[in-house]
Amino acid sequence: MELSLWMAVALVCVIEGLFPLLAPARWRQVFATLLQLSDGQLRFYGLCAVLVGVVGMWLLG
Repeated sequence: MELSLWMAVALVCVIEGLFPLLAPARWRQVFATLLQLSDGQLRFYGLCAVLVGVVGMWLLG
């Protein structure tokens, strides 16, 4: 179980690193846009990401 958790963390790092590696200018634009969002908007997007992850884990598990 512990190995699976570390494999999942490693996979997240790989996926998170692909965007700035492949499209650094676009990555900067996305972050500039994110900085302009309100706290409520960021929380909403964070909630959506968590829900998608939970549903994905439920479907795959």
